[in-house]
Amino acid sequence: MPTPITTKTTPKRKRKIPDHLVYELMDNKPIYYKGYQSVLNKTKTLEDIMGCSSLQAALVTYLLRIIFRVFDEKKYHVLTNEIGSHIDKNNNLSNDIAIYDKAVLTPDKINKKYPDVPPKIAIEIDTEADTSELTGFGYTYKKSKKLLDFGVERVIWIMINTKTVTVIEPNRDWQVREWNTDIELMDGHTFNIARYLDDEGIVVED
Repeated sequence: MPTPITTKTTPKRKRKIPDHLVYELMDNKPIYYKGYQSVLNKTKTLEDIMGCSSLQAALVTYLLRIIFRVFDEKKYHVLTNEIGSHIDKNNNLSNDIAIYDKAVLTPDKINKKYPDVPPKIAIEIDTEADTSELTGFGYTYKKSKKLLDFGVERVIWIMINTKTVTVIEPNRDWQVREWNTDIELMDGHTFNIARYLDDEGIVVED
């Protein structure tokens, strides 16, 4: 009886994902930009997935206008453009807006690296991260906990799809509110997303 011929199957080599598609590092695991697989498949470019929507940009501008109008520039740094937080060697997280006490983020800590001190307030408008492995809530919870453990006093998430604002502070229940309510930003100053959109004539479809 002839000996059957066996063939070895070579396991598929896992495709290496380029570093420029990494949005954050969490627990030493890369969190990629939302849509990174489309870039790998060459159906989108890197620029297609890295830019924010016009609505996200408008909301960032709205919040920054409030901040710069009412905050003491001698006391706080207000940083944007996906400012990173270097929590430790395994965690580099991004924020849309971060407000730092100048006594914490001192001039010697402003350089070409991510800040390694916590902002007082971190603000996120949706997310540019691919959350397929963590789920949206899992990612929000894990990232918020890491920021609070790092020393952030308040994390604010503005979610466009659900039209909600979530305020997270240490040792307090999460405050999830419709975005048509006044939300305290800091020191008694508030913002109201729905009112801003109405004033600008911007309609956000459900």
